[in-house]
Amino acid sequence: MKVKKIIARNMPEAMTKVRAELGNDAVILNSKEVYTGGFLGFFTKKNMEVIAAVDPVKPQKTERMPTRSPIKHERQRRDKIAMEIAELKRLVKGINEQQQEKTLTLDPAYPGYLQNINQRLLEEEVKEVHRLQIMKQLLKRWYSENGEEEREEQLLLWLKEAVADYLNDVEYGPFLFKKRYLNVVGPTGVGKTTTLAKIASRAAILHQKKIAFITTDTYRIAAIEQLKTYAKILNVPIEVAYSIDDFKLAKERLKNFDFILVDSAGRNFRNPLYVEQLREVIDFDDEMETHLVLSLTSKYRDMKNIMDQFQKVKINKVIYTKADETDTYGAMINIHGDYKIGASYITTGQNVPDDILEASKETVIDRILRS
Repeated sequence: MKVKKIIARNMPEAMTKVRAELGNDAVILNSKEVYTGGFLGFFTKKNMEVIAAVDPVKPQKTERMPTRSPIKHERQRRDKIAMEIAELKRLVKGINEQQQEKTLTLDPAYPGYLQNINQRLLEEEVKEVHRLQIMKQLLKRWYSENGEEEREEQLLLWLKEAVADYLNDVEYGPFLFKKRYLNVVGPTGVGKTTTLAKIASRAAILHQKKIAFITTDTYRIAAIEQLKTYAKILNVPIEVAYSIDDFKLAKERLKNFDFILVDSAGRNFRNPLYVEQLREVIDFDDEMETHLVLSLTSKYRDMKNIMDQFQKVKINKVIYTKADETDTYGAMINIHGDYKIGASYITTGQNVPDDILEASKETVIDRILRS
């Protein structure tokens, strides 16, 4: 890893120097204010000192790793312990849930075409606890309405109605501009920035909103550049916040805008400190909705771990991405059933602003039933 110390007059100038010397894949390790020059303590100048690094190649096994400072070593040790505790809690919770599900009755031999419907939900990877509830409703209707006399198309309609009823107790739908800020959070690689650009485009074009961006994703320089590119295309301002004070200043500078979209850093969701660090940069207040981005290509176990990590932050809705890259959509029922939370959007590709759907019970059902 190549490490470089940069001294500049301010943070934007420091970021420019880091990009020029280390490239867009550089990460910021530390930043602080320093005072240089002067005489006998007078006439000093305030500058920003930034420690940045880039890893151009993997180190060989024979290389000796640099000695870590005692403070950094202690911090890493605490982080590792916190992650191990979180993992133990997750394992215990998983064991308890498995034991609870085992207490449910085994799948009965469903009559007629209901057996095919049950198999369909199995293939969509709907969790047993939710699948059995849906099938219970269908079975009750089968016997009360002479299901054996109904055609397959009618039973599929029953399934749609049963799933719709199961999704009925939470709110689905897009951001409705009841608040000025939409904060998008989630782990690395789920498509947060691209999704944010799609929502911003729709807000500007379809709803004629005066929009702006705030990014707190200062961990990777490339992430800032990506959002700046979208901001330039849309001809809207963007503010970069490195701290909670920066975030508040950005809000003040953008006070005349209708709708402000906040892009947060994507980090390792297994680290419990990540969610805590969000609070050090983002001002979660009554003016803001927070939507958690989940990739439908992820295993449901990972999606559930992400949801558990973000319970410390009030998540209003979820956004499902990469619907075009998977063949199973049962996770949308699982998230709903396990967390009683609705969805705002479903993305179906990389094209901005086209590949995005406003989430509703109907769009979720259509995805699951391919109708």
